Amino acid sequence: MMNKILVSACLMGFKVRYDGSEKAQMTNQLQRWQKEQRLVIHCPELAAGLPIPRPPAEIVSTDGKDVMQTQIRIHEITGQDVTEHYQLAAWLALRTAQESGCTAALLTDGSPTCGSQFIYDGSFSGQRKSGMGVAASLLTEHGIAVFSEKRLADLIAWIDEKER
Repeated sequence: MMNKILVSACLMGFKVRYDGSEKAQMTNQLQRWQKEQRLVIHCPELAAGLPIPRPPAEIVSTDGKDVMQTQIRIHEITGQDVTEHYQLAAWLALRTAQESGCTAALLTDGSPTCGSQFIYDGSFSGQRKSGMGVAASLLTEHGIAVFSEKRLADLIAWIDEKER
């Protein structure tokens, strides 16, 4: 059985990041998977209606799991509370992954939505901390394996193992 992978649109070269940029990681492996039609390209923030560009946003205090339980908030650098937009982004990512049959996700680290190894600490000072964004947390909670772009080799090994 071929495993499908939800992949951050910015990793595929789409200029959907908060600042209108992309983080293209189009490796030979991703190109092969795209030809095999196993990639589901998705930007949770764009799907939730957030504009491009948009002010940077960070999770205040802990991480995405607590945001999804409405204990913690996400604020833009302007001070605007955008928690509900990011919660919607997480639910839309989960729905897209489930409806498409994705068993894994390759997401952009550092994002309050997609971060899986680290997020920013909420001070808008560039300080990172271990933790997950809202979508990465929700996907993980629902049994979808989440990998950051820096862990592509781990995702390749995971897919190989599952398909053996």
